[in-house]
Amino acid sequence: MMISSMTGYATRTQTTPNGTLTLELRAVNNRFLDIQLRLPDDFRALEPKIREQIAQHLKRGKIECRLNFTPHSDIENPQQLNSALMHKLLELNHTVKTALPEAAGLSVAQILNWPGMLGSSVLSIDELHQNTLALLESVLPELQATRMREGEKLQTVLLERATTMRQHLAAILPRIPDLIAAFEEKLATRLQEALDNREDDRIRQEITIFAAKIDIDEELSRLRTHLDEVERILNTGGTVGKRLDFLMQELNREANTIGSKSVDIEISRIAMELKVLIEQMREQVQNIE
Repeated sequence: MMISSMTGYATRTQTTPNGTLTLELRAVNNRFLDIQLRLPDDFRALEPKIREQIAQHLKRGKIECRLNFTPHSDIENPQQLNSALMHKLLELNHTVKTALPEAAGLSVAQILNWPGMLGSSVLSIDELHQNTLALLESVLPELQATRMREGEKLQTVLLERATTMRQHLAAILPRIPDLIAAFEEKLATRLQEALDNREDDRIRQEITIFAAKIDIDEELSRLRTHLDEVERILNTGGTVGKRLDFLMQELNREANTIGSKSVDIEISRIAMELKVLIEQMREQVQNIE
């Protein structure tokens, strides 16, 4: 499986016997699945089905679904008066008024609201609804395809950043023994000057304390473990955005600890580089479903 970006766009137009349907889908980043619909009034009844259909394909992101419908110009006014029924009512009204002169006649509102007076729509709403759902089902894979292509680019960028981080980690390890040796030499000189004799036990104790203070082996090990997991998730694919976001937090925590323990300018610089890379990765991860 590939990873998917939350950013994408797809649109499709379909001509039906009733008119032209145009469906447009836009997707951007969001922590959860947020579906916003822009539908003509005649299509409002489709909202639950459209939401359900989108949710079957997408798990995260802010999705804007916009539907436009343009009826064919030769389609008549969908609300036609039933002339035969209207004349029948007028005849019945005249008959009643003749028999009962004081009876109230039918009003215009009563005539218009009479069952069957307004002929059924020339537009086949049911057919249009079916066409719309079928159109949506054909557009969703296109949207997914654009998100997958974007996800492939994000995957490449993240793996490149992870490789660069490993190179920085490899540059740190050789510096630790040199730092301890330099501290030992400096400490021995200071103690000899202060005490005029070499106290090996005191020196070893101070070196042990210093070595423990600057020891970042555990942080480096955890960083490598987290990078292993990042690469495994990226290569496995699927809906991985939230897991990657959590790992970015863990990577940043370890990089901060390395920076705080550093007594070496080069290690401090590398720790800063790690934080920059992690932040770049985190920004990209925000786009992943």
